[in-house]
Amino acid sequence: MIIVGAGPTGLMLAAELRLAGVRPLVLERQPRPRDTPKAGGLGGQILDLLRHRGLLDRFEAACTGPMPAPRFPFGGVHLDFTRMPDPPMHALPLPQQLLERLLGERAGELGVDLRRGHEVIEVSQDDDAVTVDVRGPDGPYRTSSRYLVACDGARSGIRDKAGIPFPGTTYPEVNRLAQVTLPDTVTVLGNGDLDVPGFGTIRAGFTRTGQGLLGVGSSPGTRSVSLYTIEDETTEYDDDVPMTLTELQDSIHRVLGVHLPLAGSTRLSRFTFKARQAERYREGRIFLAGDAAHLFPATGVALNAGMLDAVNLAWKLAADLHGTAPAGLLDTYHTERHLAGARTMLHTRAQVALRRGHDAAAEALREIFTELLTDEQPLRRMGALVAGTDIRYPMPGTGHHPLAGTFAPDLTLHTDEGVVSVAELMRTARPVLLDLADRPELRQAAWEWRHLLDVHTAKTADRQADALLIRPDGHLAWAAGLDEPADTATPSLRAALSAWFGTPSNTGERHDK
Repeated sequence: MIIVGAGPTGLMLAAELRLAGVRPLVLERQPRPRDTPKAGGLGGQILDLLRHRGLLDRFEAACTGPMPAPRFPFGGVHLDFTRMPDPPMHALPLPQQLLERLLGERAGELGVDLRRGHEVIEVSQDDDAVTVDVRGPDGPYRTSSRYLVACDGARSGIRDKAGIPFPGTTYPEVNRLAQVTLPDTVTVLGNGDLDVPGFGTIRAGFTRTGQGLLGVGSSPGTRSVSLYTIEDETTEYDDDVPMTLTELQDSIHRVLGVHLPLAGSTRLSRFTFKARQAERYREGRIFLAGDAAHLFPATGVALNAGMLDAVNLAWKLAADLHGTAPAGLLDTYHTERHLAGARTMLHTRAQVALRRGHDAAAEALREIFTELLTDEQPLRRMGALVAGTDIRYPMPGTGHHPLAGTFAPDLTLHTDEGVVSVAELMRTARPVLLDLADRPELRQAAWEWRHLLDVHTAKTADRQADALLIRPDGHLAWAAGLDEPADTATPSLRAALSAWFGTPSNTGERHDK
């Protein structure tokens, strides 16, 4: 296995492959991790997955600030979950540089071969392998593998060399995002507004002018403030050239007509918005993941989508390399993750419509949208959409339980050994059959897959199914209805096991590849 790119998606994929007994080679063009600020945190479904791998506590401990209130920007308005005891979305304030360091440490602990300063110059494939020409610190060399995954970002050279179209739109706007400290001359008022000498009040939240948008997020009693500007602009910026405080101040001045004094910064980033999705996530033995597969015109979703791509793909590649994959398993990566990407594209394009309008009709749209979000049901639905938790992957066959294809709920389980959670059972990234109703005939039906599958019997409150078959990526491959007769539950379980994990004849012991 070759992975091109050591960003969050590539590092997550490498770690997942190691858990599945595959030894990937990661080739990264940059000689060292980048210092340029990019994403400022993690949010959505990937946090549930990190809990499944036992990593969430470690990531939370590394956070650079207090956990933010569950209130997230959405196209110039906000999804405000602060009044909910169980918000449908959470976030971690974890800058991408720190995230990549943590993922790199995890990959190192698992024995991943990561080569920095190794640039892929050419790639070719045939029916048996993918071959890459690499320029490394010690000169050029050639290597090959059964499969290659392009995690090399928005300008993916691998995607282009594989001939995969990347259609979409580039929006003529530049976004600048910063976490800054204010001097004593600027006062943070009790409602979060800023009092600026010689100008007056800059209100918290979003301010629109004919020149763009300014966003202010502050907490009374602190000197740290989040600032965000959007301007229509066609300038091409080099992602490796960092933004400066002066550039941010100039942008604020153009938008609002005020020179805002700033004392310092802990984050400065600049980005443009694109809405692009690869027509296909696979071309022969080459796969796309992360920004190489999709670019979304909104903040806060790219890392979630890319890292979930990696988790979906890893166990399927591993099954193929171990010789246990059923026919068509690798094709389900495109089917499932292209669907998820399209859902993310849907709400991020809706955000474009909400934030880019400047006339009275656009203001009316934002006002109506904000009014709808005061009701709990639409607010929860929007939270699930942004978090990516509303995805239900299509399952082979018909007549599936409503839970099939969804992410497994993190149930509290009472077993003979004690109390555990579903997340704790998923740390090894192996499939799990969870018997919640003491159904020995179902456990017996799974016996032939015992080398690939962990079987657990437990009780849980308010169970929605008698048994759950959980894939390594946390999604449910099958569920038995409450008191479902054995003559339907048993064959449907065996069909699901065969569809996702192969026939019993090819499920022998696994060895590292």
